[in-house]
Amino acid sequence: MSKKVLITDTILRDAHQSQAATRMRLEDMLPACKALDQAGYWSLECWGGATFDSCMRFLGEDPWERLRALRRAMPNTRLQMLLRGQNLLGYKHYADDVVDAFVKKSIENGINVIRIFDALNDVRNIEAAMKATKKYGGHCEAAISYTVSPVHNEEYFVDLAKKLEERGADTICIKDMANLLLPYDAYSLVKALKGKVSVPIHLHTHNTTGTGDMTYLMAIQAGVDIIDTALSPLANGTSQPSTEAMVATLKGTEYDTGIDLNVLSDIAAHFRGVAQKLKGQGSLDPKVLNVDPNTLLYQVPGGMLSNLISQLKQAKAEDKYYDVLAEVPRVREDFGYPPLVTPTSQIVGSQAVLNVLSGERYRMVTKESKGLLRGEYGMLPGTVNEEVRKKAIGDDEVITCRPADLLQPELEKYRKEYADITKSEEDVLSCAMFPQVAPKFLAERDKPAPDPNAVRELFVEDIMG
Repeated sequence: MSKKVLITDTILRDAHQSQAATRMRLEDMLPACKALDQAGYWSLECWGGATFDSCMRFLGEDPWERLRALRRAMPNTRLQMLLRGQNLLGYKHYADDVVDAFVKKSIENGINVIRIFDALNDVRNIEAAMKATKKYGGHCEAAISYTVSPVHNEEYFVDLAKKLEERGADTICIKDMANLLLPYDAYSLVKALKGKVSVPIHLHTHNTTGTGDMTYLMAIQAGVDIIDTALSPLANGTSQPSTEAMVATLKGTEYDTGIDLNVLSDIAAHFRGVAQKLKGQGSLDPKVLNVDPNTLLYQVPGGMLSNLISQLKQAKAEDKYYDVLAEVPRVREDFGYPPLVTPTSQIVGSQAVLNVLSGERYRMVTKESKGLLRGEYGMLPGTVNEEVRKKAIGDDEVITCRPADLLQPELEKYRKEYADITKSEEDVLSCAMFPQVAPKFLAERDKPAPDPNAVRELFVEDIMG
């Protein structure tokens, strides 16, 4: 049996989302697409995550047109996206009819592989997206949000993987967003998964703590099938380990990827120029390239860290940084150990800031924290601190059903609401996802293209709002 390791390259999505706030433009991608299409990747991650919002909000681009253009430019490669389960690409739960329509249009416009995750690992929150992916002929990659806590052990993750396989997952992804999965733990987890599930295992990590390459190497020895890497100009630090480094490491071994380093070198030359451009415009902060082993202590992903720093700057309380970092694990414990990934990372982080700045824990509780404790986001993995819940939501009833079961079909409502400004079902879905951003974008879309700086000014009120 071949042990060849397959590669998903994240250069067109997670690499620039992790390092440059998702500011890479389509014009920076297209010149490299012919070579990317011939490189021999298992897939190219190029859509979903924050790209959808960022295209309209900052870049003056239609995310659907970006997808269609990439599909035309790379006809031979699987295109992959990241989807937040019932949240899709927004920040609230959508009714099942919207989930179905969004998945259908994503596949019609060129997506092959949909990686679907839920921040709480609540399987009920990803079932609708999984069903729709299968229904419309997409490759359904169900993801486990990896984290470390008293309730998240190997047995928990293996049990979760079995549930995802039973529900039709074509591959299962271990999504290690904060680079908390250490090398020997990766070996053990992959071995356990390979023994219990029959579908391929795909591993996604970052290099935030400096252990990403070693984690991949140990996972490969345990039999992992696919790994996520990023071409070197936007690799490492808060991004993925470097594609070229992993390809070179495996060359000539039983795990050889079959990818030509000379081809990768040519593609990387193009993206070095793109990285330079992103640095020049201030989107790529060199700090994101640093290794920070403190992530292992506080379990705070890179994006969440920059968010905390920005909140403390606004409050002129930067001296409280380490107090807030120490408070994050305590809030997380009170909330039943949610994994820290969008949106739970923002919810836990903001509450930790409030607890420290107000001088009394939970004197002020954010609307989102109340929603999390009320069950609006799904089932929390561990036991919630009931004193904290009582302080936050009083005698409100806690939701125990699948949150989306409380939603009526809403696609027709969106169609009517945005009928005057939308020309397609894709436009309607854009407005449903981002009602503050998409209508303004659509109003400007058909005007002659202004220069990029003018586009950025156009949305400044949204950035601040």
